[in-house]
Amino acid sequence: MALYPLGLVAVVALVTALIRFAPFLLFPAGRQTPACIRYLSAVLPYAAIGMLVIYCLKDLRPLLMPYALPELICVALVVLSYVWKRSTLLSVVLGTLSYMAIVQKVL
Repeated sequence: MALYPLGLVAVVALVTALIRFAPFLLFPAGRQTPACIRYLSAVLPYAAIGMLVIYCLKDLRPLLMPYALPELICVALVVLSYVWKRSTLLSVVLGTLSYMAIVQKVL
C-alpha cells in the first residue's frame, strides 16, 4: 500500500522532468528554432494574460449590489500600477491585496 504514493511521486517527477527537457531535446543548440515556435513564444504570454482576465471577470454582476465595483477598482489599480512602474509582480500583488481588503473589510 505504501508503494502507491511513491509510484505517484515518481511518475509526476518523470513527467515534469520530460516536460522541462523536451525543448532541449527537440531543438538542439545548433539548430534554428522553427518559425511557428518563435511565433507562439511571442503571442502566448499575452493570450494567457487575456484568458486570466476573462476568467477573473467572468462572474461579474453589474446589476446587483455591489455593482462590480470591487473588481473594477482593482482592475484599474492593476492597470495604473503597471503603467506607472512596469512591474507585473507589483501589479498582481497590489490588485490581489486590494481586492481582498475591499471584499473582507469594506463589503
